[in-house]
Amino acid sequence: MGKSKGNKSKYFKIATIAFVIVFLISGALLLLRIWEKQQGVFPVYDSEEITVEFNGNEYVLKENVESFLVMGLDKVSGELSSDSYNNNQSADFLMLFVFDNDLKKFSAIHINRDTMANINILGVNGNKVSSDVKQIALAHTYGNGKEISCRNTMDAVSEFLQDSKVNHYLSLKMDAVAVLNDLVDGVEVTVLDDFTGVDDTLVKGQKVTLMGEQALSYVRSRRGLEQDDNISRMERQKQYIGALYDKVLQCVKADEEFIASAALEMSEYMLSDRSVTQLQELAKKFTEYEFTGIQSIEGESKKGAEFMEFYADNDSVNKIVIDNFYKIQK
Repeated sequence: MGKSKGNKSKYFKIATIAFVIVFLISGALLLLRIWEKQQGVFPVYDSEEITVEFNGNEYVLKENVESFLVMGLDKVSGELSSDSYNNNQSADFLMLFVFDNDLKKFSAIHINRDTMANINILGVNGNKVSSDVKQIALAHTYGNGKEISCRNTMDAVSEFLQDSKVNHYLSLKMDAVAVLNDLVDGVEVTVLDDFTGVDDTLVKGQKVTLMGEQALSYVRSRRGLEQDDNISRMERQKQYIGALYDKVLQCVKADEEFIASAALEMSEYMLSDRSVTQLQELAKKFTEYEFTGIQSIEGESKKGAEFMEFYADNDSVNKIVIDNFYKIQK
């Protein structure tokens, strides 16, 4: 009988110690989560009128502007677990579409993926724990590879563009290029670079209608080319997007259901904070608004310790921000 009581006492002590350990660990994790939440992930925008001076003129924010960030991820297949807090998917392609709903116009800002910018470093709960200056493409590698990574990239682009608001996002796996390209029956371009040894079907100076993987190779390739910098690749991407835009318009004019059917075909390759219906509404703006062109930010590319680094010219950034998000104060 005494032995039984001794065993019970022993088990009670072990259980008590285990409970204390679990309590301490749980408390530590709870404190960590509270601390991370206090850091704040994304900027909070106020509605106060902001006046800025540029080239001798005073400007105020436009009231009815909506921006939409398109990201092209450097991975072509496979899914990431949504409970991971970092990943290896960088955003190799970044283009911010800015819609002026009053003037019924839209433009596109092409952002160099090598741009050195301040990006958020996210912790295990997906919240900001610090920040660092890195290639802006790497903002997507923090987070779950899905919505948190996209939000983190939005935040980096917003801060880079003088805290201009980025409203929505769409991320695309790179193999989506081949799918969309073939949905419009190919895109014609004049080949800008020498692809010898990379894709011998692409001969510099020749006109070619890109099909399938050939289109992906044209907009994605960099290594192995004589001009292997990202600026040369961005010129090809800019050329391709302009030609693709014209083909999409032709398809929409020929078939009113083209956007809806294309969205279904592309659904497995993309992620957005917009529903299919909302994306269709946005697609109407692409076809109904006047497209004023693609803008690129000037700067200098340098060889970093490991990778190429692009340092944007502040005046160029300021001008693009003013052109797209502000108007002269009356």
